[in-house]
Amino acid sequence: MNANAVLKLARMTEKSSKQSAELGQYTFEVYPDTTKHSIAEAVEKAFGVTVRRVNIQNYRGKNKRTRAGRYVQGSDYKKAIVTLKTGDKIELI
Repeated sequence: MNANAVLKLARMTEKSSKQSAELGQYTFEVYPDTTKHSIAEAVEKAFGVTVRRVNIQNYRGKNKRTRAGRYVQGSDYKKAIVTLKTGDKIELI
């Protein structure tokens, strides 16, 4: 299992920073066809940590208007929130 085939990028927002500091949860954007088991396996191999739980959320792309007045839709994406074993940590920066 290649981690690059599962994980797109780590989402760094204020909320995800607070979750990682207080709860040991890290947020990743993943490919739409991935499962919880494949995400857990990829994170464990890539960062050498123990995954306790994976939550997945699917998001639809937002509707936007162009300068010409036409409506276009942004791309859909899938977000995974990974909870690690107490004491484990991922250094993203």
